[in-house]
Amino acid sequence: QPGLTILFTEEQINGKLDEMANQLSTDYANKNVLVVGLMNGCLMFATHLLKRVTFKYKLDFLVVSSYGSETVTSGTIKIKKDLDIDPIGYDVLVLEDLIDTGLTLDWVKKYLSGKKCNSVKVCCLLNKSERRLVDCDIDYVGFDCPNEFVVGYGMDSEEKGRNYADIYVLKN
Repeated sequence: QPGLTILFTEEQINGKLDEMANQLSTDYANKNVLVVGLMNGCLMFATHLLKRVTFKYKLDFLVVSSYGSETVTSGTIKIKKDLDIDPIGYDVLVLEDLIDTGLTLDWVKKYLSGKKCNSVKVCCLLNKSERRLVDCDIDYVGFDCPNEFVVGYGMDSEEKGRNYADIYVLKN
């Protein structure tokens, strides 16, 4: 793709998803699991990961936003769609495509923890720790990501690039 440099190939991503699914299947066997996907970015990650796991789960989505049309976070979290399933008594597994500043994740974890869940754990495909503004525990990490803006595999730049099978660094 013009203006893009490949970061992770579809083959690398699939290998990592297999590893993550095996670990999650062990950790969540025999638990009352509610998987919460953070939309829209997590869609491809969640779909491809969840078809590999062996534990039973219910699935719901939160739509929150901390991005405008820029490639930097606005810092303000807005909830656009809340959960349809009450998470009380569940072991909640949050799926997120990319964690950078940690502001959204911190907000989501506090929000869910206030709903009397058994546990709240986080699984992300990309961890951009160099951009972290708040400390946040991430329980399952696919790849460490450099401090670059990335697109592909569900992640976008102004709603473009989500459909790429690989993950690319966007060069302006």
